[in-house]
Amino acid sequence: MDEDAIRERLSSVEDPDLGDDIVSLGLLNDVTIDDDTVYIDLALGAPYSSTETAMAGEVRGALADTGLEIELSASVDTGLSADEQVLPDVENIIAVASGKGGVGKSTVAVNLAAGLSKMGARVGLFDADIYGPNVPRMVEADERPKATHDETIVPPEKYGMKLMSMDFLVGEDDPVIWRGPMVHKVLTQLWEDVEWGALDYMVVDLPPGTGDTQLTLLQSVPVSGAVIVTTPQEVALDDARKGLRMFGKHDTPVLGIVENMSGFVCPDCGNEHDIFGKGGGEEFAAEMEMPFLGRIPLDPSVRKGGDAGAPIVLDDDNETGEEFRTFAGETANMQGIVRRREVSEKR
Repeated sequence: MDEDAIRERLSSVEDPDLGDDIVSLGLLNDVTIDDDTVYIDLALGAPYSSTETAMAGEVRGALADTGLEIELSASVDTGLSADEQVLPDVENIIAVASGKGGVGKSTVAVNLAAGLSKMGARVGLFDADIYGPNVPRMVEADERPKATHDETIVPPEKYGMKLMSMDFLVGEDDPVIWRGPMVHKVLTQLWEDVEWGALDYMVVDLPPGTGDTQLTLLQSVPVSGAVIVTTPQEVALDDARKGLRMFGKHDTPVLGIVENMSGFVCPDCGNEHDIFGKGGGEEFAAEMEMPFLGRIPLDPSVRKGGDAGAPIVLDDDNETGEEFRTFAGETANMQGIVRRREVSEKR
């Protein structure tokens, strides 16, 4: 069996989101046959995405009766040289943002990162909320970063995630009072001087709003997708629109909207109460023609998990943990769609 015959077989594998086969879409980077082994490189950019995992399984199935050993790999060409890439070994950088504070953005970021790690991905969690860094407490990270002889920073790890936060670099009770240029300098140092290693996903917890930190991130590193966090109430939705416009101005793909604090189920009476309303985030996503990534209820166990340093997404027996796991899966799938669409449009 030659390369053309293999490509012909693989033309039966459909991308369920882009609506065509992987060969026509340009998602087949390379096919190499060496003795009894065929090496196939696919343009799949979201490791552990359920959709991309299923597509890889279909590729194996299409060649199952050939008698060949099948070796699959995945890579997406960024078009940049190694010298031009700020974080060349980080495949996806997902920014978690909100237009206003108090919507549970850091909680969502921590559970997204921990959820991706639980799926098996190599994950970094970068707490870029300069003025209110909470991530170390939320994952109970007692270990501090270490410095190498080359003056680079080795990040601590927790729950399989590499961590970096401004909280590691200042005193526990010290306020951070910096102007824009200092914010830019410190943030740039943190992602350039930290030994992140090879990561499938870096989740960046941005401060609320649309200020210096967000601008520095979007101008300095190739953000592959953004998640907008909102509560159902109109005030939060108004500010979410500002965040959406900010990413649009910088041509950053928005992976979707997640509605946090959506309904409270009373543990005593079992009734559900819409304290902040319900459905506003989903309606906002539909209005903006954006994917809706999930609805996270207002649950005391989320707060307890955050305070105790145990993200609720890691609790297999918790219903809200399952909602976070679904959200993490949807986010990975959307990142995959964005990356595959980019590849297809360049071909």
